[in-house]
Amino acid sequence: MPSSKNVLQSSGDVMKKPMEIQPTNNDVTRVNDATLRQFLGYHMKRAFNVVQADLLRTLKPFELRMLTYTALVLITDNPGLRQSQLAAAMDIERPNLVVILDELERRELILRERVPTDRRAYALAPTLAGRQLCDKAVAAVTAHENRLLEHLDQDARAAVEAAMKLIEKGAGRG
Repeated sequence: MPSSKNVLQSSGDVMKKPMEIQPTNNDVTRVNDATLRQFLGYHMKRAFNVVQADLLRTLKPFELRMLTYTALVLITDNPGLRQSQLAAAMDIERPNLVVILDELERRELILRERVPTDRRAYALAPTLAGRQLCDKAVAAVTAHENRLLEHLDQDARAAVEAAMKLIEKGAGRG
């Protein structure tokens, strides 16, 4: 079998020998992300990365992840919520929700009970342990958010929240 060098030379290509890559001392010390920084979405993603990393550390002592925390809060705030309603509220597929609910149920933080009027549906409710853990986790997340946003005054926080709501509301258009 001919080498790639021979193939290139015999194919009539202009390149007669393989290109050699020369090592350089041009190691990038700072990545230029100026093009990306013109997009609000890029700033949102970078900010979310900061929030998410700190939130993961905050929830770790409770053995909760963002999704299990979200589900537990929604179930605690809405006892009797159906699985389909929770999936819609969390904007996740119902099969993915089952994994989250299995974890919460295994830890005895929630109960799944069949809805008497619809045997295919389950109503979700927190247990006492679930409510207690939820209260502690909400307090920790409140402290986490206050710590991360302490440099923003109330007007700035309100403006950011309003902007996020407008983006979310506008996503339905198209």
